[in-house]
Amino acid sequence: MYDLVVVGAGPYGLSIAAHAAAAGLRLRVLGRPMASWRDHMPPGMFLKSEPWSSNLSDPTGDRTLSAYCASRKLPAEHGRPVPIATYTDYGLWFARHAVERIDEQTVTSVRPSAGRFVVTTDDGETIPSRTVALAPGVMPFVNVPEPLVALPENLTSHSSHHGDLARFKGKDVTVIGAGQAALETAALLAEEGATARVVARSGRLNWNTPPQPLNRGLMRSLRDPHCGLGTGWPSWVWSEIPWAVRRLPGSTRLRIAATALGPAGAWWLRDRFESAVPVLLGYRLRAASPSGGGVRLDLTTPAGARTALETEHVIAATGFTPDLTRLRLLDRELGAGLRRVGGGGAPELSGRFESSYPGLFFAGLLTAPSFGPAMRFVYGAGFTAHRLVRGVRRRLGRTGS
Repeated sequence: MYDLVVVGAGPYGLSIAAHAAAAGLRLRVLGRPMASWRDHMPPGMFLKSEPWSSNLSDPTGDRTLSAYCASRKLPAEHGRPVPIATYTDYGLWFARHAVERIDEQTVTSVRPSAGRFVVTTDDGETIPSRTVALAPGVMPFVNVPEPLVALPENLTSHSSHHGDLARFKGKDVTVIGAGQAALETAALLAEEGATARVVARSGRLNWNTPPQPLNRGLMRSLRDPHCGLGTGWPSWVWSEIPWAVRRLPGSTRLRIAATALGPAGAWWLRDRFESAVPVLLGYRLRAASPSGGGVRLDLTTPAGARTALETEHVIAATGFTPDLTRLRLLDRELGAGLRRVGGGGAPELSGRFESSYPGLFFAGLLTAPSFGPAMRFVYGAGFTAHRLVRGVRRRLGRTGS
């Protein structure tokens, strides 16, 4: 019988495991380390966040991205984007040093049993545990616009489904969306030799400004403070005191999770994008259908007129929806019985990330409607791991150590 089974081995799962191992819990970690980063992000991508706000979390604070880069004589500087490949290697290094054992098995079921949990893997192993922390990453929650859902896979895909964009060389590709994923995917497509365009329902593209120096005068720092999610007081609240966000009404938290820190491109991407990718702004997707080996997109223009666009492939860079019903590994009856935030799809959580079912904890995207937008980013992993493991210890009756 394990004290804790962690399902998922991305930044959140690894951080939780590091804190749980240091706390002396009998621990099992299941998942492919850094799977989304290794398998679902094409070469050439960069971190959008600053290196100092992209650390995985361990109790000593020693295993930072900067420490990893320094040991390999790689740059990790404020204002200089870090390649995704470097960050992936950092996560794997963290896993080797901070977590004793990770089983690269796929979890197919988590169900309650006699006051405990039984976790089942794809090879048929059943693992009993007193508590479970679900850190499944974002892949179960892929959001695809309704008009694209019925199209065959050879004609449409989600931006997170591509570990390599080279297969689109010479093809006409339309990217739907206006955030970093859409803009960077389109730029990379153009650089791979595709004819790429972006279609966005928003009337303008937003671009982040270059980061301000870390060392500034007192007044400038007070007016526009640095934080893990950028600069400014709203971002500071989201990133530095997520416990305060949780105390807001559920409807308010849902709105914050859905709208705060909205779509925007990284400052370092702008020149690459604008010189290579045309954009249709204010266009809404009404319908999509196969047409002559490609796709016909029926659009509404900003003026309300109808128009059509022919393309060979459509990539939806339309984000992720935190909804428990999409987490198929969770026992259906258990999931249906969990309290939700404001009547939405995400679980209502305690201040220590425990759901309404005792012993079942969540981490990552599903917790954003409880704790705010920091949980959509790696920066939230430290706050999560520390509090969640405290919650596990309390549930196990180990609050005194």
